[in-house]
Amino acid sequence: MFFYSDNTASACPEILAAIAAANEGFARSYGEDAWSARLNEVFGTFFGADLRAFPVITGTAANALSLATLASPYTMIFAHEQAHVFRDESGAPEFFSGGARLVPVPGEHGRITVKALDMALRMSAASLQPALLSITQGTEFGTVYRPAEIQALCALAHERGLEVHMDGARLANALAFLGCHPGDVTWRAGVDVLSFGATKNGALAAEAVVFFDRNLVLDFDLRRIRGGHLLSKSRYVSAQLLAYVESSVWRRNAQRANAGAARLAERAAEYLSHPVESNQLFLRLGATRKQALRDAGFEFCDWEASGPGEARFVVSWNQPESDIDALGAALSAL
Repeated sequence: MFFYSDNTASACPEILAAIAAANEGFARSYGEDAWSARLNEVFGTFFGADLRAFPVITGTAANALSLATLASPYTMIFAHEQAHVFRDESGAPEFFSGGARLVPVPGEHGRITVKALDMALRMSAASLQPALLSITQGTEFGTVYRPAEIQALCALAHERGLEVHMDGARLANALAFLGCHPGDVTWRAGVDVLSFGATKNGALAAEAVVFFDRNLVLDFDLRRIRGGHLLSKSRYVSAQLLAYVESSVWRRNAQRANAGAARLAERAAEYLSHPVESNQLFLRLGATRKQALRDAGFEFCDWEASGPGEARFVVSWNQPESDIDALGAALSAL
């Protein structure tokens, strides 16, 4: 029973149907196809903004290429100390920017506070220039920034001359939890560029970089080519993104995954490391309990960012109800 990551889940039927539909006949290549041509309009309607959207196939590419576009070799990118861009992407933003430095910022439950950002900015090296703040929605600990929290962070960042990037690998789960308009936690709150994730929530290698300020696109097109993410058959990625947004499959899948995690949280409240606000649970179980769950057939990730014996469980969009019930029963039995 797989609770290791939502990346282990399959693609949902609507996404596969969109790929099949795009597979008919011939189409222009390298982003000049009819599907890619509609991305700006469809994403603009989704977010309620005049924007530019670019398809890529991995979240790492979305993060690294967007951050590198707005950073320089002599600048700093501030991110939470557990952020994916800081811990899990092998320095990709630093590599693609030519040497911009990632600076970790602490924050309880994966969220950066205005106070912590202000302190980090004050303590930053004088020889490097602050350029970007990167926040994750939902966070690496499954928690979710409220619109007012994002607005306050963006206000401070912009006041100090920084642009703001959002890693939205699980943005759908955050939106499903908050029940707000997509614009409320992105451009209306001050976010300048977004890594829009779909793969974890039912797509098949489909992400997007969304610039809410068209003036910030700069040389992103060239960086995308150099980074190997301008696909010759872009229609297959763009078709997925269109189906994901237009059919609201993003909401259905995220709501179901969130609901499964919430059910598990009720059965494991005494072990929780962080509030459960999306499809991820972090549990302080200890080595013996973790082994007991593995012996019972459950796969999950050893996390331990909040201490020894911690485990991460991720509920996927298509997690069988029987898996959720079984894990809930096993957690209660511990």
